Amino acid sequence: MASLSMAPVNIFKHGADEEKAETARLSSFIGAIAIGDLVKSTLGPKGMDKILLGGGKGGLVTVTNDGATILKAIGVDNPAAKVLVDMSKTQDDEVGDGTTSVTVLAAELLREAELLIAKKIHPQTIISGWRKATQVARDALREAAADHSNDPERFKEDLLNISRTTLSSKLLTHHKAHFAQLAVDAVMRLKGSGNLEAIHIIKKLGGSLTDSYLDEGFLLDKKIGVNQPKRMENANILIANTGMDTDKIKIFGSRVRVDSTAKVAEIELAEKEKMKEKVERILKHGINCFINRQLIYNYPEQLFAQAGVMAIEHADFAGVERLALVTGGEITSTFEHPELVKLGHCKLIEEVMIGEDTLLHFSGVAMGEACTIVLRGATQQILDEAERSLHDALCVLAQTVKEPRTVYGGGCSEMLMAKVVTDLANRTPGKEAVAMESFAKALSMLPTIIADNAGYDSADLVAQLRAAHMDNKTTFGLNMSEGTIGNMAELGITESFQVKRQVLLSASEAAEMILRVDNIIKAAPRKRVPDHHPC
Repeated sequence: MASLSMAPVNIFKHGADEEKAETARLSSFIGAIAIGDLVKSTLGPKGMDKILLGGGKGGLVTVTNDGATILKAIGVDNPAAKVLVDMSKTQDDEVGDGTTSVTVLAAELLREAELLIAKKIHPQTIISGWRKATQVARDALREAAADHSNDPERFKEDLLNISRTTLSSKLLTHHKAHFAQLAVDAVMRLKGSGNLEAIHIIKKLGGSLTDSYLDEGFLLDKKIGVNQPKRMENANILIANTGMDTDKIKIFGSRVRVDSTAKVAEIELAEKEKMKEKVERILKHGINCFINRQLIYNYPEQLFAQAGVMAIEHADFAGVERLALVTGGEITSTFEHPELVKLGHCKLIEEVMIGEDTLLHFSGVAMGEACTIVLRGATQQILDEAERSLHDALCVLAQTVKEPRTVYGGGCSEMLMAKVVTDLANRTPGKEAVAMESFAKALSMLPTIIADNAGYDSADLVAQLRAAHMDNKTTFGLNMSEGTIGNMAELGITESFQVKRQVLLSASEAAEMILRVDNIIKAAPRKRVPDHHPC
């Protein structure tokens, strides 16, 4: 029998790379922990901001402490780091907030797992312990959750508290009372539908953040055409996406040869006639307002003015879509069958001034819950960050209206879950208990980081908080205004149950997935082939 060669056999293409066992696991841990450390300093009400400088021409500057925004902007090469970035995006899409918490918790779980692996505990044993820990933590969170949806006054107070808590870790923290009320009023107008498309946010430079306000209606940042009515009552609106420039021949590279200037005039006249027919077909819909996504040239604009119709051009696609939604109309491209077209309606369209800009105000729209939040601020960066902060608050409030259960914030829920997981570990024989203890330690790292970011003594505060929870003071958490522990129920520091549950489940699933990895195989990079047949 021929002896097998001991030389390693490479089964991959030339240029492909493979990392095995401990090397692969270490690579995953390092990548994930680095991502956690990157966003860790932004956590909590005293978290710091990051400046993101774009690589394009002009270098776009973004100042933010939103975990999802930071992670979207950075390009990562490590596969485990990419898993955490994707998880943060999912958290943002799913519930709107908790993007930093979920990344930090997953990174802390993997930091603990790294220590356990070094002690020769098998990954499957750690995962088994973590799964049991996740289950008891989830049950404890569910038991601690309160539901006040039957009492409108208390539920509104809950929404205000959630909004204030969400905004306290953002740029708007100094004006959180003003913006919390703004966000709650906007979401309450939705009457439980949770359709955030009906809430339009407009950013206008100038003034201060406290000048921001909620407008009951729809604002469009566009101008009315020349010599057209500037105010329209009981408007019948046709929303269109059609070319209203003079219909030139649009075939690339085509030419028209004529033997006299009279022929040019004939072509121009034919184009004008064609446009006139199109405008007449539009007017047959019985409208007094025409809004187009594309440009409206001078001649059709003049025809609309003669007919006494208000024409608004170049309303961007997002504006047209939202306008169709709130006025109850549909976007149209052809006008042969007026009876099939659904028009939008509103009681009044008028021009309003915000700062130095003129905007169009639609009031009495078909979708009564539609509203616009006008944000004012000194710089574009402040306005962008204010919009992100407010968007997070609106998403969380919309989720809370659907799932009205609430839990306490300030590290209270994390400490509550850590306590029940530690109790389970004390009752569990075998190595799984060690994994459960590591899970509890990772959970208690969240209040530790919140305290560290505020510049307080985290060891002392978290020890006090742990002692309070052992003493069955289950509503106690960190009071970051005073640098002490306090009763979250009295301080009104409330968070959405949905957000907390999603943070727990997403972080444990992502950490478990990364922990299972024992091999990383990278494909060979594509070779650049010289192009011998340029077009």
